[in-house]
Amino acid sequence: MDLTRLRVLAAVAREGSVTAAARTLHYAQPSVSHHLARLEAEVGVPLLERHGRGVRLTAAGRLLAARAEEILGRVGAARDELDALVSLSAGRVRLAAFPSALATLVPDVVARVARDHPGLGVGLVEAEPPEALDALRRGAVDVALVFEHDRSPVDAEGLRVVPVLAEELFLVRSAGDGAGRGGAGRAPATAEDRLVDLAPLADAAWIAGCERCRADLMGRCERAGFTPRVAFETDDYVAVQSLVAAGVGVSLLPALALRAHRDPRVDVHALPGAARRVLAVTYGDRPSPGAAAVVDGLVRAAG
Repeated sequence: MDLTRLRVLAAVAREGSVTAAARTLHYAQPSVSHHLARLEAEVGVPLLERHGRGVRLTAAGRLLAARAEEILGRVGAARDELDALVSLSAGRVRLAAFPSALATLVPDVVARVARDHPGLGVGLVEAEPPEALDALRRGAVDVALVFEHDRSPVDAEGLRVVPVLAEELFLVRSAGDGAGRGGAGRAPATAEDRLVDLAPLADAAWIAGCERCRADLMGRCERAGFTPRVAFETDDYVAVQSLVAAGVGVSLLPALALRAHRDPRVDVHALPGAARRVLAVTYGDRPSPGAAAVVDGLVRAAG
Protein backbone atom coordinates (compact mmCIF):
# COMPACT_ATOMS: atom_id res chain seq x y z
CA MET A 1 0.00 0.00 0.00
CA ASP A 2 1.35 3.38 -1.03
CA LEU A 3 2.01 5.78 1.87
CA THR A 4 0.63 8.77 -0.04
CA ARG A 5 -2.68 6.98 -0.55
CA LEU A 6 -2.80 5.99 3.10
CA ARG A 7 -2.19 9.63 4.01
CA VAL A 8 -5.11 10.65 1.78
CA LEU A 9 -7.43 8.08 3.38
CA ALA A 10 -6.42 9.19 6.88
CA ALA A 11 -7.15 12.81 5.92
CA VAL A 12 -10.62 11.90 4.62
CA ALA A 13 -11.35 10.09 7.90
CA ARG A 14 -10.16 13.05 9.98
CA GLU A 15 -11.76 15.82 7.93
CA GLY A 16 -15.03 14.04 7.14
CA SER A 17 -15.14 14.62 3.38
CA VAL A 18 -13.08 14.39 0.21
CA THR A 19 -13.33 18.15 -0.31
CA ALA A 20 -12.05 18.98 3.17
CA ALA A 21 -9.26 16.40 2.85
CA ALA A 22 -8.16 17.92 -0.46
CA ARG A 23 -8.07 21.36 1.15
CA THR A 24 -6.01 20.12 4.09
CA LEU A 25 -3.55 18.24 1.89
CA HIS A 26 -3.37 21.05 -0.69
CA TYR A 27 -4.39 18.58 -3.40
CA ALA A 28 -6.92 19.02 -6.18
CA GLN A 29 -10.12 17.12 -5.41
CA PRO A 30 -9.79 14.86 -8.49
CA SER A 31 -6.30 13.91 -7.27
CA VAL A 32 -7.71 12.84 -3.89
CA SER A 33 -10.43 10.77 -5.60
CA HIS A 34 -7.80 9.18 -7.83
CA HIS A 35 -5.62 8.18 -4.86
CA LEU A 36 -8.63 6.68 -3.08
CA ALA A 37 -9.65 4.69 -6.15
CA ARG A 38 -6.11 3.32 -6.54
CA LEU A 39 -6.02 2.41 -2.83
CA GLU A 40 -9.32 0.52 -3.17
CA ALA A 41 -7.83 -1.38 -6.08
CA GLU A 42 -4.75 -2.24 -4.00
CA VAL A 43 -6.69 -3.60 -1.03
CA GLY A 44 -9.48 -5.19 -3.05
CA VAL A 45 -12.42 -3.94 -0.95
CA PRO A 46 -14.57 -0.77 -1.09
CA LEU A 47 -13.30 1.92 1.28
CA LEU A 48 -15.98 4.57 0.63
CA GLU A 49 -19.69 4.53 -0.08
CA ARG A 50 -22.06 7.24 -1.23
CA HIS A 51 -24.05 8.94 1.51
CA GLY A 52 -26.51 11.58 0.38
CA ARG A 53 -24.57 14.05 -1.74
CA GLY A 54 -21.24 13.01 -0.24
CA VAL A 55 -19.34 9.88 0.76
CA ARG A 56 -18.49 8.11 3.99
CA LEU A 57 -16.01 5.39 4.93
CA THR A 58 -17.08 1.77 4.95
CA ALA A 59 -16.17 -0.46 7.89
CA ALA A 60 -13.07 -1.53 5.96
CA GLY A 61 -12.27 2.12 5.26
CA ARG A 62 -12.51 3.05 8.94
CA LEU A 63 -10.30 0.14 9.93
CA LEU A 64 -7.66 0.98 7.35
CA ALA A 65 -7.77 4.70 8.18
CA ALA A 66 -7.05 3.93 11.84
CA ARG A 67 -4.14 1.70 10.87
CA ALA A 68 -2.94 4.34 8.40
CA GLU A 69 -2.59 6.88 11.24
CA GLU A 70 -0.46 4.39 13.14
CA ILE A 71 1.66 3.47 10.10
CA LEU A 72 2.27 7.09 9.13
CA GLY A 73 3.10 7.97 12.72
CA ARG A 74 5.69 5.20 12.94
CA VAL A 75 7.25 6.22 9.62
CA GLY A 76 7.50 9.79 10.88
CA ALA A 77 9.03 8.62 14.15
CA ALA A 78 11.59 6.53 12.25
CA ARG A 79 12.57 9.55 10.17
CA ASP A 80 12.97 11.63 13.34
CA GLU A 81 15.10 8.95 14.96
CA LEU A 82 17.35 8.64 11.92
CA ASP A 83 17.71 12.41 11.69
CA ALA A 84 18.25 13.24 15.35
CA LEU A 85 18.90 10.17 17.46
CA VAL A 86 21.91 8.73 15.70
CA SER A 87 23.48 8.91 19.14
CA LEU A 88 22.52 10.19 22.59
CA SER A 89 24.18 13.51 21.79
CA ALA A 90 21.18 14.97 19.95
CA GLY A 91 17.45 14.73 19.49
CA ARG A 92 14.34 14.78 21.64
CA VAL A 93 12.46 11.98 23.41
CA ARG A 94 8.73 12.45 23.91
CA LEU A 95 7.35 10.93 27.12
CA ALA A 96 3.64 10.53 27.92
CA ALA A 97 2.82 9.92 31.59
CA PHE A 98 -0.14 10.05 33.99
CA PRO A 99 -0.35 13.03 36.40
CA SER A 100 0.96 11.53 39.64
CA ALA A 101 4.00 10.09 37.82
CA LEU A 102 4.63 13.47 36.18
CA ALA A 103 4.74 14.99 39.66
CA THR A 104 7.03 12.35 41.20
CA LEU A 105 9.11 10.05 38.97
CA VAL A 106 9.43 12.16 35.84
CA PRO A 107 11.27 15.24 37.19
CA ASP A 108 14.13 13.01 38.36
CA VAL A 109 14.30 11.40 34.92
CA VAL A 110 14.39 14.75 33.11
CA ALA A 111 17.18 15.95 35.40
CA ARG A 112 19.13 12.71 34.96
CA VAL A 113 18.91 12.85 31.16
CA ALA A 114 19.95 16.52 31.13
CA ARG A 115 22.97 15.66 33.30
CA ASP A 116 24.08 12.48 31.51
CA HIS A 117 23.15 13.44 27.92
CA PRO A 118 23.21 17.25 27.61
CA GLY A 119 22.26 17.25 23.92
CA LEU A 120 19.18 15.07 24.42
CA GLY A 121 15.90 16.81 25.21
CA VAL A 122 12.81 15.32 26.87
CA GLY A 123 9.32 16.47 25.91
CA LEU A 124 6.44 15.75 28.29
CA VAL A 125 2.78 14.99 27.60
CA GLU A 126 0.17 14.36 30.31
CA ALA A 127 -1.98 11.38 29.35
CA GLU A 128 -3.87 8.54 30.99
CA PRO A 129 -2.79 5.00 29.93
CA PRO A 130 -5.19 4.46 26.97
CA GLU A 131 -4.35 7.86 25.46
CA ALA A 132 -0.62 7.38 26.11
CA LEU A 133 -0.57 4.00 24.36
CA ASP A 134 -2.56 5.38 21.44
CA ALA A 135 -0.05 8.22 21.09
CA LEU A 136 2.80 5.70 21.22
CA ARG A 137 1.28 3.60 18.44
CA ARG A 138 0.75 6.72 16.29
CA GLY A 139 4.33 7.81 16.81
CA ALA A 140 3.30 10.96 18.68
CA VAL A 141 5.42 9.93 21.68
CA ASP A 142 8.45 7.65 22.13
CA VAL A 143 7.77 6.33 25.66
CA ALA A 144 4.44 5.78 27.42
CA LEU A 145 4.46 5.52 31.21
CA VAL A 146 1.24 3.72 32.17
CA PHE A 147 -0.32 1.74 35.00
CA GLU A 148 -2.49 -1.36 35.15
CA HIS A 149 -4.61 -3.21 37.68
CA ASP A 150 -5.36 -6.93 37.76
CA ARG A 151 -8.87 -6.23 36.40
CA SER A 152 -7.74 -3.72 33.79
CA PRO A 153 -4.45 -4.75 32.18
CA VAL A 154 -3.01 -2.52 29.46
CA ASP A 155 -3.25 -3.59 25.83
CA ALA A 156 0.45 -3.83 24.98
CA GLU A 157 0.27 -6.14 21.97
CA GLY A 158 3.25 -5.48 19.70
CA LEU A 159 4.88 -3.18 22.27
CA ARG A 160 7.89 -3.53 24.56
CA VAL A 161 6.99 -3.37 28.26
CA VAL A 162 9.44 -2.73 31.12
CA PRO A 163 8.16 -2.99 34.75
CA VAL A 164 8.93 0.20 36.67
CA LEU A 165 7.15 -0.05 40.01
CA ALA A 166 4.65 -2.10 42.01
CA GLU A 167 2.75 0.75 43.61
CA GLU A 168 0.94 0.24 46.93
CA LEU A 169 -2.71 1.22 47.28
CA PHE A 170 -4.13 3.03 50.30
CA LEU A 171 -7.53 3.64 51.82
CA VAL A 172 -7.93 7.38 52.39
CA ARG A 173 -10.24 8.55 55.20
CA SER A 174 -10.95 11.81 56.96
CA ALA A 175 -8.60 12.27 59.92
CA GLY A 176 -11.46 13.59 62.08
CA ASP A 177 -10.33 14.04 65.65
CA GLY A 178 -6.94 12.64 64.70
CA ALA A 179 -6.30 15.24 62.00
CA GLY A 180 -2.70 15.44 61.07
CA ARG A 181 -1.80 11.97 62.37
CA GLY A 182 0.97 10.75 60.16
CA GLY A 183 1.66 14.23 58.74
CA ALA A 184 2.31 15.15 55.15
CA GLY A 185 6.00 14.38 55.43
CA ARG A 186 5.69 10.81 56.69
CA ALA A 187 5.62 7.84 54.35
CA PRO A 188 2.03 6.57 54.35
CA ALA A 189 2.80 2.88 54.82
CA THR A 190 3.21 2.14 58.54
CA ALA A 191 1.91 -0.62 60.78
CA GLU A 192 -0.42 1.70 62.71
CA ASP A 193 -2.13 2.82 59.51
CA ARG A 194 -2.86 -0.65 58.18
CA LEU A 195 -6.46 -1.69 57.55
CA VAL A 196 -7.06 -5.12 56.06
CA ASP A 197 -10.85 -5.31 55.90
CA LEU A 198 -12.98 -2.97 53.78
CA ALA A 199 -16.22 -4.57 54.93
CA PRO A 200 -16.87 -2.00 57.72
CA LEU A 201 -17.10 0.65 54.98
CA ALA A 202 -20.01 -1.01 53.17
CA ASP A 203 -22.31 1.93 53.93
CA ALA A 204 -19.76 4.66 53.18
CA ALA A 205 -19.89 7.01 50.21
CA TRP A 206 -16.95 6.36 47.89
CA ILE A 207 -14.95 8.64 45.59
CA ALA A 208 -13.85 6.83 42.44
CA GLY A 209 -11.21 7.74 39.87
CA CYS A 210 -10.73 6.78 36.23
CA GLU A 211 -12.50 3.81 34.64
CA ARG A 212 -9.59 1.45 35.38
CA CYS A 213 -9.25 2.60 39.00
CA ARG A 214 -13.01 2.36 39.48
CA ALA A 215 -13.00 -1.25 38.22
CA ASP A 216 -10.27 -2.08 40.74
CA LEU A 217 -12.24 -0.39 43.54
CA MET A 218 -15.42 -2.28 42.63
CA GLY A 219 -13.55 -5.58 42.60
CA ARG A 220 -11.92 -5.04 46.00
CA CYS A 221 -15.20 -4.02 47.62
CA GLU A 222 -17.06 -6.95 46.05
CA ARG A 223 -14.44 -9.32 47.46
CA ALA A 224 -15.14 -7.71 50.85
CA GLY A 225 -18.82 -8.58 50.42
CA PHE A 226 -20.47 -5.35 49.23
CA THR A 227 -20.97 -3.09 46.23
CA PRO A 228 -19.61 0.40 46.91
CA ARG A 229 -21.89 3.42 46.61
CA VAL A 230 -19.92 5.78 44.37
CA ALA A 231 -20.94 9.34 45.20
CA PHE A 232 -18.23 11.26 43.30
CA GLU A 233 -15.89 10.58 40.38
CA THR A 234 -12.68 12.49 39.71
CA ASP A 235 -9.14 11.69 38.51
CA ASP A 236 -7.72 14.66 40.46
CA TYR A 237 -5.90 13.23 43.49
CA VAL A 238 -5.82 16.67 45.15
CA ALA A 239 -9.60 16.97 44.80
CA VAL A 240 -10.09 13.41 46.08
CA GLN A 241 -8.21 14.20 49.29
CA SER A 242 -10.09 17.48 49.75
CA LEU A 243 -13.41 15.68 49.42
CA VAL A 244 -12.29 13.03 51.89
CA ALA A 245 -11.05 15.69 54.30
CA ALA A 246 -14.47 17.39 54.11
CA GLY A 247 -16.02 14.13 55.32
CA VAL A 248 -18.14 13.41 52.25
CA GLY A 249 -16.58 10.07 51.36
CA VAL A 250 -13.64 7.66 51.40
CA SER A 251 -11.40 6.58 48.54
CA LEU A 252 -8.48 4.44 47.39
CA LEU A 253 -5.34 6.19 46.16
CA PRO A 254 -1.99 4.82 44.95
CA ALA A 255 1.32 5.67 46.60
CA LEU A 256 2.49 8.06 43.87
CA ALA A 257 -0.63 10.20 44.27
CA LEU A 258 0.04 10.48 48.02
CA ARG A 259 3.70 11.19 47.37
CA ALA A 260 2.76 13.95 44.94
CA HIS A 261 0.29 15.54 47.38
CA ARG A 262 -0.64 14.63 50.95
CA ASP A 263 -3.45 16.53 52.62
CA PRO A 264 -2.73 16.67 56.38
CA ARG A 265 -6.46 16.40 57.08
CA VAL A 266 -6.66 12.78 55.91
CA ASP A 267 -5.43 9.47 57.27
CA VAL A 268 -4.13 6.75 54.98
CA HIS A 269 -4.32 3.01 55.58
CA ALA A 270 -2.27 0.60 53.46
CA LEU A 271 -4.03 -2.37 51.90
CA PRO A 272 -1.55 -5.26 52.32
CA GLY A 273 -0.89 -7.04 49.06
CA ALA A 274 -2.79 -4.45 47.00
CA ALA A 275 -0.84 -2.75 44.24
CA ARG A 276 -1.05 -1.40 40.75
CA ARG A 277 1.78 -1.92 38.29
CA VAL A 278 3.56 1.01 36.65
CA LEU A 279 5.05 0.17 33.24
CA ALA A 280 7.30 1.93 30.72
CA VAL A 281 6.20 1.04 27.19
CA THR A 282 8.05 1.61 23.91
CA TYR A 283 7.37 0.63 20.32
CA GLY A 284 9.07 -2.44 18.86
CA ASP A 285 11.77 -4.71 20.25
CA ARG A 286 14.59 -2.17 20.06
CA PRO A 287 13.74 1.36 21.25
CA SER A 288 15.88 4.27 20.16
CA PRO A 289 18.88 5.10 22.38
CA GLY A 290 17.07 8.16 23.71
CA ALA A 291 13.92 6.21 24.58
CA ALA A 292 16.04 3.52 26.25
CA ALA A 293 17.78 6.21 28.34
CA VAL A 294 14.40 7.56 29.52
CA VAL A 295 13.12 4.06 30.39
CA ASP A 296 16.31 3.35 32.34
CA GLY A 297 15.85 6.68 34.15
CA LEU A 298 12.27 5.76 35.11
CA VAL A 299 13.37 2.42 36.57
CA ARG A 300 16.12 4.14 38.54
CA ALA A 301 13.75 6.86 39.80
CA ALA A 302 11.28 4.23 41.01
CA GLY A 303 14.05 2.30 42.70
